[in-house]
Amino acid sequence: MQRIFDILLSLLALIVLSPLLLVITILLKFTGEGEVLYSQSRVGKNSIIFKVHKFATMLKNSETMTNGTVTVKNDPRILPIGKLLRKTKINELPQLFNILKGQMSIIGPRPQTKNYFDTISHDKKETILSIRPGLSGIGSIIFRNEEDILNWENGEVFHNTVLTPYKVELEEWY
Repeated sequence: MQRIFDILLSLLALIVLSPLLLVITILLKFTGEGEVLYSQSRVGKNSIIFKVHKFATMLKNSETMTNGTVTVKNDPRILPIGKLLRKTKINELPQLFNILKGQMSIIGPRPQTKNYFDTISHDKKETILSIRPGLSGIGSIIFRNEEDILNWENGEVFHNTVLTPYKVELEEWY
């Protein structure tokens, strides 16, 4: 039943939002670095690795620059239009295609990179891997403004040692 709900809701969202998605695609193509989508490998249900898609909001290869994969407030790697897309979470809308493919669900634990996922204890991994990852989840809702929290030099350390473990607890609870 949830899969049917996911398909119907994501299709409806893509149809209704298609004019907005087209405008964003054009803006991204002609501003910043010309990239429209950013894809990153994430861990999904049953440990299956898949590519999660987002609108490109940062400089190319930004994960190799300062802060790695953690984004902090006023991060200099964020493109001008990227600030608006990230603040409104519009950058996440291409994941509706991940939902249609069956890789994700509308609601569920957010998919993590293998690096972060490997830091999670085995018992928590089993629980989280038992359902499809989601476009949104309880951790994403509670920490909607995560970038604002991570606004200092040691943001990545705080992210890895405090924030991510707490979000994992929330996802396991869900």
